[in-house]
Amino acid sequence: MKEERRRLARKNFSYYMRVLDESTGEIIGQLSDISTGGFKIESSTPIAVGKDFQLRIDQTSEISNKSFLSFAARVKWCQIDPYDPTIYNVGFELVDMTPADYDVFVKMFNEYAAQKRAHHKTNSDYIWG
Repeated sequence: MKEERRRLARKNFSYYMRVLDESTGEIIGQLSDISTGGFKIESSTPIAVGKDFQLRIDQTSEISNKSFLSFAARVKWCQIDPYDPTIYNVGFELVDMTPADYDVFVKMFNEYAAQKRAHHKTNSDYIWG
């Protein structure tokens, strides 16, 4: 199943969306890449691999009549951005999301994400790496 997940379509995220820790209200980063099973954020601080979060992503009316998505996600990897050493790229796996929120998440994937161009694959190309 792990190998199967790596084949999920992935897209760069072209719309600014903040990702918040729902329990504290703190912004933990900005969505930068999305797949139907997870996502990547850009964060100003490193986040521990394996840490579980209850996250929130505020929504626009173009995508959903809900004002936000709330879901559980787990940090799968965290590394310094190769082009900007002040930013950490953090990969998350979706852990728990209601079916209705997942439908909105997939709609975000389809509406706001730009198809990635083919390029040489690296470990950071996969949320699950």
